[in-house]
Amino acid sequence: MSALDPREELAQRLGLASAPAPRFSSPAQLAAALEARDYLSSPDIASVTYLADRLAKPLLIEGPAGTGKTALAKAVAEATGAKLIRLQCYEGLDEAKALYEWNYRKQLLRIQARSGSDATWDALESDIFSNEFLLARPLLEAISSTEPVVLLIDEIDRVELETEALLLEILSEYQVSIPELGTVKATQIPMVFLTSNNTRELSEALKRRCLYLYLDYPEVARERDIIVSRVPGITEVLAEHVAQVVASLRQLDLKKAPSVSETLDWARTLVLLGRAELDDAFVLETLHLLLKYQGDLEKARRELTRSAGA
Repeated sequence: MSALDPREELAQRLGLASAPAPRFSSPAQLAAALEARDYLSSPDIASVTYLADRLAKPLLIEGPAGTGKTALAKAVAEATGAKLIRLQCYEGLDEAKALYEWNYRKQLLRIQARSGSDATWDALESDIFSNEFLLARPLLEAISSTEPVVLLIDEIDRVELETEALLLEILSEYQVSIPELGTVKATQIPMVFLTSNNTRELSEALKRRCLYLYLDYPEVARERDIIVSRVPGITEVLAEHVAQVVASLRQLDLKKAPSVSETLDWARTLVLLGRAELDDAFVLETLHLLLKYQGDLEKARRELTRSAGA
């Protein structure tokens, strides 16, 4: 590698003996590896994911819920044989659940056990604020792991801006600062994925540190291919029809459009019921597998009934 290689530069900052080799040799090789794990990528997905690894940059993936954002991180972890560490974000997530916290009960027991000794407070403090008493949460676990890691920070848009700011040091420097211990630097370069369902705008500081990928609902042809690859026993003709019906539903003004996972559930239902084709009556009977709000169901039924009668 050249001295200007981003992975080499990051390895030097982290104090690693050498930069680990890239996980993939090319976008085409990455796409093939994902396909072997039943994840059908697009040229955009393959190229941006490849560059995220090659440049040692986190990858921020935005898009509607259920478009394969989380599945991409899982497929990359499987393809590389890396350990998947997942931080599921939610409102109220704080440092103690995302980064680390101290085992206060164990610290208290140690203090009580040494209360009769002649140990100084400085000695006791250095003892109870050591790695033995540190509870690593997903972010610190990913940084301190000695084995290859894929870190998935899922639904980052659910946390407050203050919590989002906790990520900046990890995303740019791959290190965590712990006041009592100092700076914990990564012993390997994890591949980091962040997903967002666009429920709020993310900060510019976070976006600057990441490569960006937008995953929308797939085109009919790609969703057909996804169905064929993930639903054993389905015909390509039936998969095409399923993808067309789902695409038409997504054109409606729904509270929640059908996700790819819900499309797959519907397709599996067709196979289990031995259906070789779709008809209007069956679509109406099974809409609840695709739509999860009563208002959406009523709207879709009206539209499908109108279309059938046209």
